[in-house]
Amino acid sequence: MTTPLWRTKPVSSAADSQTGLRRVLGPWQLVALGIGVTIGAGLFSLTGVAAGQNAGPAVTLSFVIAAVACGFAGLCYGELAGMIPSGGSAYSYAYASMGELIAWMIGWDLVLEYTVGAATVASSWSGYLASLLGGWGLPIDPRLLAPPLTPVTLSDGTITTAWFNLPAACALWIVTALLMRGVSESAKVNTAVVVIKLAVVAIVIVACAPHVHMANYHPFIPDNTGTFGTFGFSGVMRAAGMAFFAYLGFDIVSTAAQDSRNPARNIPIGIIGSLLICSVVYVIFSLVLTGVVNYRLMANDPSPVATAIDTAHLPWVASLVKLGITSGYVSVLFGMLLGQARIFLVMSHDGLLPPLFARLNARTRTPWTSHLLFAVLTSLLAALVPIGVLGNMTSIGTLLAFIIVCASVPVLRRTQPDAPRQFRVPGGAIIPVLGILSCGAVMVSLDRLTWIRLIVWLIIGLVIYFVYGIRNSRLCRD
Repeated sequence: MTTPLWRTKPVSSAADSQTGLRRVLGPWQLVALGIGVTIGAGLFSLTGVAAGQNAGPAVTLSFVIAAVACGFAGLCYGELAGMIPSGGSAYSYAYASMGELIAWMIGWDLVLEYTVGAATVASSWSGYLASLLGGWGLPIDPRLLAPPLTPVTLSDGTITTAWFNLPAACALWIVTALLMRGVSESAKVNTAVVVIKLAVVAIVIVACAPHVHMANYHPFIPDNTGTFGTFGFSGVMRAAGMAFFAYLGFDIVSTAAQDSRNPARNIPIGIIGSLLICSVVYVIFSLVLTGVVNYRLMANDPSPVATAIDTAHLPWVASLVKLGITSGYVSVLFGMLLGQARIFLVMSHDGLLPPLFARLNARTRTPWTSHLLFAVLTSLLAALVPIGVLGNMTSIGTLLAFIIVCASVPVLRRTQPDAPRQFRVPGGAIIPVLGILSCGAVMVSLDRLTWIRLIVWLIIGLVIYFVYGIRNSRLCRD
């Protein structure tokens, strides 16, 4: 008899789970969702931090390393999404392949990934908003733009400490309100914002490319300072860990399976298409950014794109680009907050969380309870926690999810060899194994404190599972 901890959910049940959501998204809307979430804080903010603190100009290599690892994971996501088109993403894949305990842990990990990720994006958005309004002669009090105890300089030159990041918290509540109106309306806004965002990226690359100074690329890989992760190859790997945050997005496409008209076909298209487009954009963009601004000047810069535009003396494009980036962050927050609520919805539908989180608003068919809960959590994190801490936490959560997804492919091929697959990863077990190894290598490069935070979060999740989930699971009742 199967131990409750390792009971698996049938593939057909995981794929056909009905949550009452409206199926309104097509393949291009899913690609837009993936691009919209992926191109955001990782590109517009963490690129500078990763270059200045870890990799130097070789941050471009960090994006390539992260892209390769994400590519392996993306192919695995494509096979599983076509096989199990469930809004639970990696949680549902693990439930069908590795059992309930692993599924719970990865579901809980995804909650961490999306919650902290949304807070990171909102924190970065705040810096760009301040830069935009400052250029229009509407400065925001710096004490309202950073977490508590962060040193800030007032307009009169006085050095003091920040109170909290107010704009970041406000942004999260605004996007939550948009999502609560309904997915169809929100998706239209998201698609329009993605078009604006890609246009902004193109403008930045074309306008700044003539102002690249080759001297800024030397040394391409700065010598290690003697500390692991601070420049040298270990710094490139540490930056690759942060760069994983920049690729957080294509996996969120899989959480929209039950919002999609034909998930078995459209979800793999959305995942792989958005990943390919974003990888090319990241490599080109990071090369231009580090060529215009010396990496040493970006170590603690929350808005390096704004700095690059100012350095290139392009006042005609500065306000346009900053406005585009500021509005573009809406699509990132949209995808992450959508993913959070969908994970909780599916876990609640499976009985592992209280039924409160599976309730939908009668008019909009959206999970209001989950949206409100995560609005509170993410706004508190964005207002009170530094962006560097948030970025690393998101990366380690993403990497763990990718490893589970890659491992699920060979397991399901062995246990469910005849299950229909709309897309099949080529090469047998080679790509899943490479995905596990590459994601694991980047995961190991992250700092110890980030690992401790992840372990504490997972322990909290285990407590909740053994107190509530294990006894209320639908598999237990069925």
